[in-house]
Amino acid sequence: MRLLALLALTSVALFAAGESLGLEAKAKELNIPAIIMFFIFVAATLGVTYWAASKTKSASDFYTAGGGITGFQNGMAIAGDYMSAASFLGITGLVYLQGLGQKEIRTLAAFGSISVVALYLIAQMVGSGKLIQVLFGLPYEWAVVLVGVMMIIYVTFGGMLATTWVQIIKAVLLLSGVSFMAFMILSNFGFSFEALAAKAVDTHAWGQNIMAPSDKGKITDPVSAISLGLALMLGTAGLPHVLMRFFTVGNAKEARKSVVYATGFIGYFYLVIAIVGLGAIVYLTPENSPEFFVDGKLFGGGNMAAIHLSKVVGGDIFLGFISAVAFATILAVVSGLTLAGASAISHDIYSNVICDGKADEAKEMRVSKISVIVIGVVGVILGIAFEKQNIAFMVGLAFAIAASANFPILFLSIYWSKLTTRGAFIGGMMGLCTAIILVIIGPVVWVGVLHNAEPIFPYAYPALFSVTVAFISIWFFSITDNSQRAKSEIEAFEAQKVRSETGFGADGAV
Repeated sequence: MRLLALLALTSVALFAAGESLGLEAKAKELNIPAIIMFFIFVAATLGVTYWAASKTKSASDFYTAGGGITGFQNGMAIAGDYMSAASFLGITGLVYLQGLGQKEIRTLAAFGSISVVALYLIAQMVGSGKLIQVLFGLPYEWAVVLVGVMMIIYVTFGGMLATTWVQIIKAVLLLSGVSFMAFMILSNFGFSFEALAAKAVDTHAWGQNIMAPSDKGKITDPVSAISLGLALMLGTAGLPHVLMRFFTVGNAKEARKSVVYATGFIGYFYLVIAIVGLGAIVYLTPENSPEFFVDGKLFGGGNMAAIHLSKVVGGDIFLGFISAVAFATILAVVSGLTLAGASAISHDIYSNVICDGKADEAKEMRVSKISVIVIGVVGVILGIAFEKQNIAFMVGLAFAIAASANFPILFLSIYWSKLTTRGAFIGGMMGLCTAIILVIIGPVVWVGVLHNAEPIFPYAYPALFSVTVAFISIWFFSITDNSQRAKSEIEAFEAQKVRSETGFGADGAV
């Protein structure tokens, strides 16, 4: 009943805000069919949250859905995580705790998680704010506040179980939606990708250059291209939400099945999305679709191209469907991000560092839910502050930090027997700090946010440098560690390797 009341209040707040604030002259009129579809979807996902809340009784349920998710379900949820603008659920470090000092590694994991959560949260808040702005005509700031409120509701009531099922539902609908869009686009070109690409090249002012790296994507030289590639490859393996997903299944077999399913879904999605992008170039022009443009610019910005294209290919009903799916995508992502940050604060820092693993479960849950509210407020503030930043680029930066702080430790803890706690902590922290500092003094923040004339660090993506720093530092501080604890950790490597390969003993990490 509380969830239904919150839904009603949210609905009233949306329309009241639109009435009291008024729509700007440049804003679009409300699209009633799209809004109806939108609220049907939001109500359905809140129903899932209500069901999940009744099943969430313990910290294990809240963080990992009690380990009761199947391999197929988990694969779909991972694909949902990745196919969104990227999200994250969980606490870094659970995989490699055995054999390493928990306090140091958990502290590093918490800081790494919170750093990546911040960047991801900015990207998702900007995207969701723009979406609600386009759909309801609300001012951007109010749209971001609405998303923050909904995010807090999802996480506080449902935890991991609700987030998982919202991701699964969203992944199915998103794959269906983009498949339909791609089918409708290709049907107008005789199902020839070559004809579609040729038309896009003829339509766009850049011509053939639309297929080349652009300054908009901050890839202007080989170093940036290599650095971004490293971030996307290594960062994926170091994302806390991917790691956490493997604790929602019951055994190693289901975990491996998750990877197979997720890889298939993700690969298909990115093949189809290329068709959708080219279709947007062809159909969303001031000449072909003047209703989507204000003063010669696409209403809501370039991030809303897919939303406008959905109306072109499927009308108002399909626009409502895609808008609802896009909102659920972002909502599930920010819910996951909030759960990740709250988990890092309550489970890693409070329970295992401050209380030395002796915290009462009820108190840990209380700290987690307070953290959810704080992170929600911070997310709203960051979303408003970074309104003009490109979503995909911000996600790329998050991948760079995950690749620098998390991946080197995970990789070496599995394959290098001489890794020690000192090496992992100091090296991981150096990789994390290097990535964050280079992002701040690079062109995105130093010039784009702080408005300085020239960046101190010339490259937008820091992964090539920060990952190198992390690997070298971990290696150096491990081989120079002659302490008794280091010797014990080296002796425990074989047991840890068995655990990493089979999943036996995973409950101990939780």
